[in-house]
Amino acid sequence: MLLVNEFLEHSADKYPDKTALIVEDKRWSYAEIESMSNRLAHALIEHGVQRGDRVAIYLPNSLEAVVGIFATLKAGGIFTVINSTTKFDKLIYILNNCRATALITGGRGGKLTTKVRDAVPSLKFTVLCGADTSHEEGTLSFASIQNDYSDEKLPRVNIDIDLACLIYTSGSTGEPKGVMSTHANMVAAASSIIHYLKNVPEDIVINVLPLSFDYGLYQLLMVFKFGGTLVLEKSFTYPAAVLKRMEKERVTGFPGVPTIFAILLQMDLSKFDLSSLRYITNTAAALPVNHILQLREKFPQATLYSMYGLTECKRVSYLPPEELDRRPGSVGIAIPNTEVWIVDEEGNRVGPGVIGELVVRGAHVMQGYWEKPEETAKVYRPGRYPAERILYTGDLFKMDEDGFLYFVGRKDDIIKSRGEKVAPKEIENVLYALEGVVEAAVIGVPDPILGQAIKAFVVPAEGASLSERDILRHCAAHLEDFMVPKYVEFRDSLPKTSSGKIKKTGLQ
Repeated sequence: MLLVNEFLEHSADKYPDKTALIVEDKRWSYAEIESMSNRLAHALIEHGVQRGDRVAIYLPNSLEAVVGIFATLKAGGIFTVINSTTKFDKLIYILNNCRATALITGGRGGKLTTKVRDAVPSLKFTVLCGADTSHEEGTLSFASIQNDYSDEKLPRVNIDIDLACLIYTSGSTGEPKGVMSTHANMVAAASSIIHYLKNVPEDIVINVLPLSFDYGLYQLLMVFKFGGTLVLEKSFTYPAAVLKRMEKERVTGFPGVPTIFAILLQMDLSKFDLSSLRYITNTAAALPVNHILQLREKFPQATLYSMYGLTECKRVSYLPPEELDRRPGSVGIAIPNTEVWIVDEEGNRVGPGVIGELVVRGAHVMQGYWEKPEETAKVYRPGRYPAERILYTGDLFKMDEDGFLYFVGRKDDIIKSRGEKVAPKEIENVLYALEGVVEAAVIGVPDPILGQAIKAFVVPAEGASLSERDILRHCAAHLEDFMVPKYVEFRDSLPKTSSGKIKKTGLQ
């Protein structure tokens, strides 16, 4: 059975001189990335990474992040990509939660490295990337590794049921949960998506989504599996620059989320030659129907795929493009080699038109949450056969007579904004840390662009002179950008239940 690191190895054997990765104006072939990954893998092993150890990659989208992912797998390890905007306390929580053996991060000098090492007992060493690399004890230079280590191919150490990846996602307690994926899970997911997108080696895919987000990560994995070319951008902060890159590189595939497409629809695209675009994909949050219609007008030559997924199984459904006119509000049918159905609160299957929880069964359903058995048991439940587990998504859906799915809402209060899962508790903890805040509650409110926008309700202490600007500045200093509230409302008090808990339903 195929391993995830063999996506790169097989493409390097088949297309050694082909451009695999483009970052800014630099290009690397499959053979070059294979060699760089082998060198880093040798270094990881020499400095103590053993089979099953976790290696954290705390970098923006970059060559080094790509090499780090495949090097970790080649060394027999488990990689976890951490969003580069993650603040220190959350970074430390994740590193300690997975007991990371190594950290691959930017060359920010010895100060950060020392603070991290002091706070994470499991950490044996750090690999620093970039010009500002320290030579203190416990740190290695990415550039030096590329000069000093062999690029000899490493022996296969894992089998397909070994863990390959931890993707951290928000939990209802406010603590991130590490979703465990085996090689088999990831191969199954990538293969299914490649099949229905009809990817071919000639495809050139642009990725503006962070590699810490499963949707962004899988663009890399899928492209390297089918032997295409990935144009890797750090973000979509400068849309015109991204569109120029798409024009220059003759991009054929463009994955996005509703926020990105809302920005595109406000732009004059006539300045750019995007005629090479073969397909556009959307997931994370559903696209508004009017945005779907506008996208089809602006990109008449491109096939639009509306999809639904969640980190716990990567992808669930896609709407066949030929159904877009008939069912623009649907997120489609199960992806190939996947079974889905809807159940009521007692777990019984329901018929067409009845709202219930979506259940997913397939080889891509991941293994559970890292060392959180109680959280795992809530969503990964017994399936048809002994020892089989199926995924209860926590999302409410209905299905039409033909089996097409329609997203209704979430069972819990996890907010899905900009395609990211956001735990209100995590934001509330930050708000409570601000002097002058007595009570705080965070909810999601409908937003045509974000899917859900984050709204914070704050009760200030008597005499406190807090402003909306104070709240937002504090949040921006302690949270990732997608977690910062869009709205802030001050209240004299918040509604409570009979037991004294804040009643969020009274805030909707």
